[in-house]
Amino acid sequence: MARDLGCMEGEETMTRNLLFICNQNKNRSKTAEEIMQSNFNTKSAGLFNDKPVEEQTIEWADTIIVMEEQQRLEVAKRFPREYLQKRILNLNIPDMYKYNQKELKERIRKNMKKLIKESML
Repeated sequence: MARDLGCMEGEETMTRNLLFICNQNKNRSKTAEEIMQSNFNTKSAGLFNDKPVEEQTIEWADTIIVMEEQQRLEVAKRFPREYLQKRILNLNIPDMYKYNQKELKERIRKNMKKLIKESML
């Protein structure tokens, strides 16, 4: 893994496909995608924007990471078959941050470290 998660230098980058999902793909998921791209293959998508997440993007992902529980439920509703086949994790980050906001980046890093420590990723 890379420096973004505070891992030791020289460790290998994980080659997992992570899809970050939030409501609009403007702030939280977009920031998470950019922060984690040095550690994983990443994409981001929204659920309620002009171009919502599509089935092929869901299929691409090894793991889907939502920002709130309501988003997990929406993914299950829209993609029931894929939902049963994917690991879906929740970062528990409310929609109160701006794109690339310092506090948002800190919270994403902290919550991602926790998921990795708990061997969720």
